[in-house]
Amino acid sequence: MSSTDFTWLIGGPQGSGVESGANIFSRVCAEMGYQVFGKREFYSNIKGEHSYFAVRISDKKIHSNVNDVTLMASFDAETIFRHYNEVISGGGIIYDADLEDITTDRVHTLDAPFRERLHKKLESKNKPFSIAGVLEIAKENGVKLYPVSFKAILEALAEETENPRLKGLVRMFNVIGVSLSLGLVKMPPDSLQKTIGTIFSKKQEIAKINQQTANYSYNYATAKFEEFHHTLTGIQKEPGTLLVQGFQGTALGKMACGCRMQPYYPITPASDESVFLESNEILEIIDDRPGSTAVIQTEDEICAMGMTIGSALTGTRSATCTSGPGFALMTEMLGWAGINEVPVVITNYQRSGPSTGLPTRHGQDDLLFSVFAGHGDFPKIVYASSDVEESFYDTGNVFNYADVFQVPVIHLMDKFIASSVVTCPRFDPSKITINRGKLLDKIEGEYERFTFTEDGISPRSRLGLDNGIFWDTGDESDEKGHITEDPVLRVKMMDKRMSRLDLILKEIPEAEKAVSFGVEDYTVITWGSSKGPILDAIEMLKKEGISIGLVQIKLLHPFPSNYVASLLKDAKIIIDVEANHSAQLGKLFKQNIQRDIDYSILKYTGRAMTSTEVYDSLKKIVENNADKREVLMHGA
Repeated sequence: MSSTDFTWLIGGPQGSGVESGANIFSRVCAEMGYQVFGKREFYSNIKGEHSYFAVRISDKKIHSNVNDVTLMASFDAETIFRHYNEVISGGGIIYDADLEDITTDRVHTLDAPFRERLHKKLESKNKPFSIAGVLEIAKENGVKLYPVSFKAILEALAEETENPRLKGLVRMFNVIGVSLSLGLVKMPPDSLQKTIGTIFSKKQEIAKINQQTANYSYNYATAKFEEFHHTLTGIQKEPGTLLVQGFQGTALGKMACGCRMQPYYPITPASDESVFLESNEILEIIDDRPGSTAVIQTEDEICAMGMTIGSALTGTRSATCTSGPGFALMTEMLGWAGINEVPVVITNYQRSGPSTGLPTRHGQDDLLFSVFAGHGDFPKIVYASSDVEESFYDTGNVFNYADVFQVPVIHLMDKFIASSVVTCPRFDPSKITINRGKLLDKIEGEYERFTFTEDGISPRSRLGLDNGIFWDTGDESDEKGHITEDPVLRVKMMDKRMSRLDLILKEIPEAEKAVSFGVEDYTVITWGSSKGPILDAIEMLKKEGISIGLVQIKLLHPFPSNYVASLLKDAKIIIDVEANHSAQLGKLFKQNIQRDIDYSILKYTGRAMTSTEVYDSLKKIVENNADKREVLMHGA
């Protein structure tokens, strides 16, 4: 562990400002030089179940969360019931003292299976079925308790500021929890005041109230609370760093690479990206010229896909953004784009399925669905990013792939990335190149949209281009686009389109197909956001003298069989780590490499992986003490 490795957890009812509180805490820590990795978890039931945000900070680069919580701040009973046992010995719990007498039967959002497990634990410790009972267990485990009446703080502050409205502003509980926490760990108060001022810069009156509340709560903690073992006083800030939320990486990448049209239909967790694009639709581009991205909320996903294809036919770089259930509705029109060689990008923020599944939870469930999406054979690219920094640059690449190869590209993201808040190097738009492929600016003479060429890719006209008339249907066609069922022409057209899969494997650089972090006797293969917890787990094992390799596969279809096989030729044991039930990457790997996976580490609870549980499973494998299929279970 690094000299500073601290995890803070805030929890409360949905709509109580937990995410806002975590935003303040994350910004303060980033401003004071720390590396930040935060993830939000919340229930899809919007009738009161708690949401929580775990923020891990360190003085060294981190890629994931861990199991252990150093300090928890809670202003609802459910958070304490569900998370008290995650706080480490020597850690602390700041909680609303008014909650102590609440029993489990009064918290109706505790589901029956969890309630039963909790009761067994309390019975085994001879504790009452109440907040006081679980806090007694925490105290016996070495956790320091910091009770405070949040309501009393508001009442005292209302009297001090002569602002009686403050007494009933329970939505300020999140700021109280954050400020008590920062006071306890001795974070310099100026950074807290500055951060709140920045967040509410356009609402001066609200900023003032929040700053007063923060100042009072911070001082309360420093004056009233017992000494805490952990302190966060700040370190030298690394220049050129950015605090960013996951979905912003793809959104900013779309702006930088020239995407100017994004129809979408709202769906968790993809909507945040489109909302961000719409909020920043007017932008400055080269030579100080104004530009804009048209973001349109359609009546359904079928319409969103159709509008994306239609705008792409004009020559506009176009994308849509969705999650698994929405992508399912898009697949018929995906085939239309395939047969008509239309370049579009579909950003798929995966979540837990099937059907509605766990609509606000994480999953890497759509890999095989994406590879085989659509009826009939047509070329497509399936590509996966592993973190927010990667997603920015990958977004530029996938738009180039779509244009150059004239195919639909499915860019796989997921809930873990979308809801993470992290520090990373500032994005550099100059590193994004734009390659429109064979998009024509003018046409002289006769034009055939689907003409046969040596590389299988036809020059592409755009709607309205002089002499560039073409026909698109959902049927097989001749070179001009006219419908045909001629068997010879059918074979030629199918071969022409499908030959692009070989061209894609030939033309995409190896560094963009897969990334090797070193190959050892024991080597992990993975894709997407699972990379982060694996990297941190490997570092933990390295300190114990255990070497584990890692190969991250980014181009998942067409599968880069030869390159991946060459990377793994010296690995003796292959371990597949991913967040789905059926080890979908493992299936693709065996299908394309003709080599079995030796172990699978899987998580499909809907909660994101932590480096702690990946570390535990990898160590068991090395010690020959693991099942062939390890299933991870951490998370409330």
